[in-house]
Amino acid sequence: MSKAALRRRAKEARHWLFEACFPLWSERGIGESGLFRETLSLDHAPVQDEITRIRVQARQTYVFAQAALLGWKPDISLDLVHHGVRTLSGTARREDGLVGRTLNADSHEYVDDTPDTYDLAFTLYALAVASEALDDGSGAIASARALLDALDGRMKDRINGGYAESLPPPSQRSQNPHMHLLEACMALHRADPEGDHLTRASELISLFQAKFTAGPGGLLGEFFAPDWAEGAGDAARIVEPGHQFEWIWLLSQHARATDQPIPPIAGRLYSFATSTLDPDGRAILEVTRDGAPHNAGRRTWSQTEALKAHLAMLNLTDDDAIAAAACQSFDILMDEYLTPEGGWIDQYDGDGHIVSTNMPASTGYHVALAFSELIRAMEA
Repeated sequence: MSKAALRRRAKEARHWLFEACFPLWSERGIGESGLFRETLSLDHAPVQDEITRIRVQARQTYVFAQAALLGWKPDISLDLVHHGVRTLSGTARREDGLVGRTLNADSHEYVDDTPDTYDLAFTLYALAVASEALDDGSGAIASARALLDALDGRMKDRINGGYAESLPPPSQRSQNPHMHLLEACMALHRADPEGDHLTRASELISLFQAKFTAGPGGLLGEFFAPDWAEGAGDAARIVEPGHQFEWIWLLSQHARATDQPIPPIAGRLYSFATSTLDPDGRAILEVTRDGAPHNAGRRTWSQTEALKAHLAMLNLTDDDAIAAAACQSFDILMDEYLTPEGGWIDQYDGDGHIVSTNMPASTGYHVALAFSELIRAMEA
């Protein structure tokens, strides 16, 4: 019964994307200079931001590539994908082949050209999905391969593993950029199967298993010492349920791509993360390793990652209770976070009060990805 209910919700997801989200952000989410806007106001009006992050240019390129793959208005969606690829392969590219953090929204010149693996990972991800949507007529894969060469040449940590989060390397390491780099590798493998992207993905999975989850309880940590040793204080004590959920989905994607069973750690992370949901099924931002709330605030992205994890586990077990949990996560998104006009309330505090002051464009990646996964899983 719950799978039938989830299938109905998948159709609702498609309708919201096609009739609200994609039209809103294609009409109001493009700045006068041609770059994707950073934000809309809470009443869905354009906001004139002075700078824009590379990750927003990448994430919005992904959103419209996904729109094209789903079949939404190819003339509009593909034009926006072409535009995004030109930015990510041209304006955003430094002389050394890397990408930095922020551009001036008017002049397109760099404001902060610090190489950042988080932004670089999303650039790779966008180029990979764009190449699928465009049949690579834009040269997106060649651009991605050049960026990977620069990443390996300048930012790979050949002593401790992984990649420098930025240049110069910071004193504190983070799992988050590596998580999104794995996501990019999986997308690149689909778009460029001859590119040996699974080798890099497997290296990141090994780092996850050996270092990121080496702390108490075998949970995913967030921050580490330069050699990936466990940090001190909150860096070791606090974990994020949303990222536990996100890794579950990534582990399932890697298992599917390599035709291997999903590793047992996925079940452990799922059991822990679901145990931290609030009584109504919402994912909160931070908990301690024993599951106690540390920051009970809630963001849209945490709910989308819960939905994706439920879908990944449902694919393994066909458990009706997991299908019901996926329905619950979807309903939370539709009832509390997403607007009928195609936008979102990005953040609530622990008491359920809205703390968002605008609609960040960057949230759209999370929603479009989760809903696309739901549509795919339910064949809607």
